[in-house]
Amino acid sequence: MDLTVLSGSSHPVLAQAICTQLEIPLASTTITRFSNENLKVRIDESVRGHDVFVVQTSCPPVSDNLVELLMFLDALRGASAGRITAVLPYFPYARSDKKDEPRISITARLVAELIQTAGADRVLTLDMHSPQIHGFFKIPVDHLTAVPLLCESLAQDEELMSLPVVVAADVGEAKDAGRYARRLRAPLAIVDKRRSGDDEKARLAHLVGDVRGRHAVIVDDEMATGGTVFEAATFLAAQGAASVRAAVVHPVMSGPASDRLRSSNLARLLVCDTLPVPAAKHDPRITTVSVAPLLAEAIRRIHGGDSVAAMMSMR
Repeated sequence: MDLTVLSGSSHPVLAQAICTQLEIPLASTTITRFSNENLKVRIDESVRGHDVFVVQTSCPPVSDNLVELLMFLDALRGASAGRITAVLPYFPYARSDKKDEPRISITARLVAELIQTAGADRVLTLDMHSPQIHGFFKIPVDHLTAVPLLCESLAQDEELMSLPVVVAADVGEAKDAGRYARRLRAPLAIVDKRRSGDDEKARLAHLVGDVRGRHAVIVDDEMATGGTVFEAATFLAAQGAASVRAAVVHPVMSGPASDRLRSSNLARLLVCDTLPVPAAKHDPRITTVSVAPLLAEAIRRIHGGDSVAAMMSMR
């Protein structure tokens, strides 16, 4: 089967970077929004019998981008594509993974069902907020991690590596933070954070571990409003950390995140390009690590029938 990569409107820069790595052109598509807010997507070239990868991440407008993805999957199925893979650098509605209140939707499961029904034969994604979302699918899911890429960048920070400590932003992140600590050969500390309700406010209780005189790097899978990370940064400084950095895979940067970053004591914020960061939210302390080589290698292996397990073993 011929290899084809096409992009939705959410993150064409990343899709183009993936194609550059694969040394293939990005397939031509047309997306039309009508005056009544309806969408129409069209693939401008034949994909009959092709191995097609659709790159679409979950950024604003989230629901529009999800519908756009579903329309592309359906269009590809109707165009007789040989195999269809949904490439989701940041999974839609990943936080809605359980029924923790009465009468609510487990929306991550609903999204999984929609993607399958629309026509996807498999899914490729990165660092899902809840790994159990994998179990919502009845089709193959390749769940990769960008942690090694972030660690490579952190390891080049001489000041950080002179006396580092990896800090989990909350207890739930401790396991993933351990992966950073092992790779950076650094001690691990954990911020005991409590959250209640939907106000997205994190309340810090105490610190497990020692950060005094060390260069701390807070790690998390994503940054939404930034409350967790920025409050932890202030807390760590009060605990005697020499400097504070943060490394997150998905820069959601919603609500007051940008303002909080500007007024924070973070020396550096390391993120991946799983989501586009609008120009209005840029800050000189933000360093972006591209996941395009990682996704391109996964696409190359899936297309060639090679194992992706070696990439997953990097977790």
